[in-house]
Amino acid sequence: MDALGGRGILYEMAASLEQRSQAVIDGIEAIDPEFVLHLPSSTLKLVLGHFLDGPGARPDRRIFSIPREEEGISILSGLALAGRRALMIIQDNGIGNMLTALLTFPQPYHLPIFGVITRRGGLGEYNSMIHTISERSEALLDAAGVRWFQLDGRVPLEDWSATLERAYAFAYTTHRPVFVLVNLMGG
Repeated sequence: MDALGGRGILYEMAASLEQRSQAVIDGIEAIDPEFVLHLPSSTLKLVLGHFLDGPGARPDRRIFSIPREEEGISILSGLALAGRRALMIIQDNGIGNMLTALLTFPQPYHLPIFGVITRRGGLGEYNSMIHTISERSEALLDAAGVRWFQLDGRVPLEDWSATLERAYAFAYTTHRPVFVLVNLMGG
């Protein structure tokens, strides 16, 4: 056991979660959205905290929770039609919920919407019930023909912020929905 009684690895995981969350925050701040839509999540507490009551909570920015992922897609679509900078932050276990809305409006009508989807079910996951849906996130998006990028342990942390910014620009360049799958828990 280490000097912390075996708990040192937990502190390392927490520090990594903080660093990964900060990289996501930095990427979102580089986009400078006017609207940040989100579903509450314990995994996202550091990222969402920045926008809800931290430095990201500004008078010129609207942050609001959405009741379900498909309603977030509808709101994002309206904001895209109005030419507003917006994004949605959700967990991957909600991908199935949003597919009908995504594939019947913004995808066929070429609306540039953007979302940050946090990963669950990988290394570091503590909820054994979430693996079944989360392990199929990429396959679901591929089957739907939705463009996505992955940020996880294979991507250097210093590239995360720029990748988020570039993926947002890619949505507008290609006039289609784009998502970035982010593993905040490690792996």
